[in-house]
Amino acid sequence: MTVKVAIIGLGIMGRRMLEHMLRHPGYTPVALWDPDPAACALAHDMAPDAVIAASPEAAIGAAELVYLACPPVPRKAYALAAASAGKAVFLEKPLGVDIAESEALVAALEASGVPAAVNFTQAAGAALTGVAEAARTGAMGDLVGADIVVTYASWPRAWQKAADWLRFRDEGGMTREVISHFLFFSERLLGPLSVVWARPSYPADPALCETHLLARLETAAGLPVSILASVGGAQPDRQELTIKGSAASRRITDFYVDAMSDGGPFAELAERPADPRAVSLRAQLDDLLLLLDGQPNRLATPAEALRVQKLVEAMLAGRG
Repeated sequence: MTVKVAIIGLGIMGRRMLEHMLRHPGYTPVALWDPDPAACALAHDMAPDAVIAASPEAAIGAAELVYLACPPVPRKAYALAAASAGKAVFLEKPLGVDIAESEALVAALEASGVPAAVNFTQAAGAALTGVAEAARTGAMGDLVGADIVVTYASWPRAWQKAADWLRFRDEGGMTREVISHFLFFSERLLGPLSVVWARPSYPADPALCETHLLARLETAAGLPVSILASVGGAQPDRQELTIKGSAASRRITDFYVDAMSDGGPFAELAERPADPRAVSLRAQLDDLLLLLDGQPNRLATPAEALRVQKLVEAMLAGRG
């Protein structure tokens, strides 16, 4: 038996997840919904056996699992509707942009008892699993902190431009969309973080999202996480998280390339997969089946996503 899935939000992420659910033997997308008819048409071309639902509620009613790839603001209402109907919920990140709203969402999801997780794509990936094991066994020595470096020529990136909301300050920006992944990874390894200080920079147009961010976060024990993020200039994308140990450090590039240094140059630890996104999403979907079956899994919990959201919104507001 496969899990019947409804997908709400058929933009870039919704169609990407649809593609990989169609490839996975554990899932059957049965209902799709988006307010944009063009997005619905593209998704239906990919999954002609799925129904374009008349409403989000109709899509939810047809499924056992609801995947929410819509923008952050409407996500809460759909998640609550799914949970109240007894449906499992898989949400895109960020969990939200309003802290009080997200706190209420997490509490409601926990009270409902339905399986729920947030799609931080590194959660079930080989990189996080490998670094966590190295940290657990002491192979890295004492963990001493982390560095996050994210730079782009432009934001949104070319492949994201159809998701126009990503360029606006209310819901978008690279801190929510990208740095949040590395904050999740860092908390999994180092423990809960707090923002010591943060300096975001914004364009003259107050509607637009941040272009730069410098920040320092710390664990309760004082281990530092340093962030440098910027947009502008002719350059390739750079997305790096370095977890630093006294004996060895690990650098994760582009979410999946795992390299180690014992003081010399970083050396990659595994051959790069031909399709890293397919490998990553397959791992997430495998663990999602574990969650739905009540088994231990590596997916991000809503409570973890809420902690990340609080860090992100504190940095975007500026602190210290």
